[in-house]
Amino acid sequence: MIDLRSDTVTKPTPAMYEAMVTAELGDDMAGEDPTANRLEAFVAELLGKEAALLCTSGTQSNQIGLRCHCQPGDELLIHETGHVANFEGGAPAAMSGISCRLLPGERGMLDVATLEAAWRPQGQHHPRTRLLSLENSTNIGGGAAWPLDRFIEVCDWAREKGLKVHLDGARLFNAAVAREYHVRDIAELVDTVSICFSKGLGCPFGSILVGSSDDIAKARRARKLFGGALRQAGVIAGAALYALEHHVDRLTEDHENARLFAERIAECEVICVRPVEIETNIVFFEVDPAWGTAAEFSQKLAERGVRINPVGRQRLRALTHLDVNRDDVLAAAGAIAEVAQARAAVTIG
Repeated sequence: MIDLRSDTVTKPTPAMYEAMVTAELGDDMAGEDPTANRLEAFVAELLGKEAALLCTSGTQSNQIGLRCHCQPGDELLIHETGHVANFEGGAPAAMSGISCRLLPGERGMLDVATLEAAWRPQGQHHPRTRLLSLENSTNIGGGAAWPLDRFIEVCDWAREKGLKVHLDGARLFNAAVAREYHVRDIAELVDTVSICFSKGLGCPFGSILVGSSDDIAKARRARKLFGGALRQAGVIAGAALYALEHHVDRLTEDHENARLFAERIAECEVICVRPVEIETNIVFFEVDPAWGTAAEFSQKLAERGVRINPVGRQRLRALTHLDVNRDDVLAAAGAIAEVAQARAAVTIG
């Protein structure tokens, strides 16, 4: 089975397993897990921040980050496809009493003109706008990586308005590799950054929140409040340290495989995809309604040993990752061609 549903489906490599098994352990909630402490210090330094906090998931680290900056009744500004607002179970409202104001923008990215047009004077009639939440790379936006100059413009606008900035950097390393900037170049522009280890970096689970010492002190309390305080966290911290040392540079392979996949499936008449827009490891494509629905297409692919999820009536999303290689994506593209031709033949017949 070739699994392109997500880059979260990866399994630890033998070397990563070894790093987990041999990690030195302690009680992380008491600050006594040496491997977790080493990971947090390493990531904080890597991103040019004062401190970091290991979390269990990207949702957890994102929501803890939001809580650092907002009070109940506050609102944050976010792109209308943002993961924080759409795919975290309504947590901003449920966990912290924060409302999300959704704004449009190309490929999951906001611009200053849109933000300025949406800005409201602060007063008793409106929620207090406290935070700008960004995403890099974008997820539903199509895996786009923010150009550094555009990211700077948006963050500068937020500062002028007195807003804090949180970055959902679940795939920040993908964006940095694609755009050839350092993760620190992005991190220094925001207040808090959430990074996932369980996606392109290939860990079984785990995420981290990075920020100032004051914000991470607040975050540590919020992690406890949210039921996420950890004990022998070195097991996952060991995997994360291994991934940061060995799995970052290889993200280029995932990006190349994603572009190759998009180029091949673009040859199918019933498939609509724009290979020129593929920057990282995410490929969205649509199936012609004359063929059928995305769900039907997904089912036919599964019968041929390829797993790709529908994400709309006609839209599907495929992600390349550590556990699929060039041959796998070519085989998956071939299966798509077979499915497309099979239905076409039935329709013609």
